[in-house]
Amino acid sequence: MTVKPDVRQAVDAAFRNEWGRVVATLIHRTGDWDLAEECAQEAFAEALRRWPSDGVPHRPGAWLTTVARNRAIDRLRRSERGLQLHEQIGREAMLDDITGGSTPVARAREIEDDRLRLLFTCCHPALSLECRVALTLRSVAGLSTAEIARAFLVPEATMAKRLTRSKAKITAAGIPFRVPPAHVLPERIDGVLAVLYLTFNEGYSATSGAELIRTRLCDEAIRLARALHELMADEPEVTGALALMLLHHSRRHARVGPDGELVTLEEQDRDRWDCAEIEEGQGLVEEALHESRVGPYQLQAAIAACHAGAAAIHDTDWAEIAGLYALLEDQCPSPVVRLNRAVAVAMGGDIDAGLAMVEALTSDPRLERYYLLEATRADLLRRSGALGRAQAAYARAIPLAPTDVERRFLERRLAEVRATGADESGPRPS
Repeated sequence: MTVKPDVRQAVDAAFRNEWGRVVATLIHRTGDWDLAEECAQEAFAEALRRWPSDGVPHRPGAWLTTVARNRAIDRLRRSERGLQLHEQIGREAMLDDITGGSTPVARAREIEDDRLRLLFTCCHPALSLECRVALTLRSVAGLSTAEIARAFLVPEATMAKRLTRSKAKITAAGIPFRVPPAHVLPERIDGVLAVLYLTFNEGYSATSGAELIRTRLCDEAIRLARALHELMADEPEVTGALALMLLHHSRRHARVGPDGELVTLEEQDRDRWDCAEIEEGQGLVEEALHESRVGPYQLQAAIAACHAGAAAIHDTDWAEIAGLYALLEDQCPSPVVRLNRAVAVAMGGDIDAGLAMVEALTSDPRLERYYLLEATRADLLRRSGALGRAQAAYARAIPLAPTDVERRFLERRLAEVRATGADESGPRPS
């Protein structure tokens, strides 16, 4: 059957907006993760069959939830183990039919609560980080197992096992389908944000493969961060994380040239930055900092806002950025944070001080395979005129670079430095 483009777009939009809500509602009602996802899939398939002739419903999410719930009831009716549950869901459905259900506002709040429960369950600390990421992308965002496997460059069978293990552990460990109680909420929010930001970072700067940017992963992480922000707008770190993603993502079109090669922040065409995302991100930074509960995501977002607000690299307030990195280092001591602070110090005009900070980090075993340490060292040495040492640092960085795009960039830089060094070492005209 051929589906009209406008109907296909409506179904696609409903999938993006409603998948997590439908799945969350069914998991809450049935407690059966696989059943919820299978019935949600069937509901969207039914939409493709019926919406071309019946028209797109006024409330697509309610339509899809009803169809998915009815499918779940049918399946449970045929299952002895599901008889009691089927009767419970059937009574709820009958009550909805008789009373007209909850008020629209109450029902919407209930659905959003279910979605929040789903997100926190997927990100439960009892699961490994890789399982939390996979389960969130599958159950909350609706990515297929194949899509998640491709995004993280693992075989589909491996990802399928990872998802199965995650769901089995939730059942076996009795992990509750709920938002955590208030006294543990802050630490659990950090865990959720870590999953979302890890997903975003894997899309923004891939850890392996041929591509530098995987836009689909960035988009999904931002969409989930938006959903979390809608549900928890009073949490400044949630606001800060969304702002950080938007501000980084605003530069996506300028980060890779038309030939597919990496373009550094210094060389990017800032006219290609997404002004709408920058404006939204900067507004969210102000909103978050206004709460006076400053956390790591807010500080990183404030740094990104400094970059976004500069018309050119030489207009950047590097002193402000170095100060923000110092605050971030106080909250989250990390050699990577210190490396970034060193760059800000150097770019602010004190290359010697920046280089000294970088050199001090070379003995840190946590950065032994971190290519950006040597790449940063090489760049600062190049800027200081120490071309021989810069060549050696570039040579060390190249085999450590995680993607083909980054390796080619470093190889180009090495060739440029070698050429410059050769020119300077040759005979000078009289």
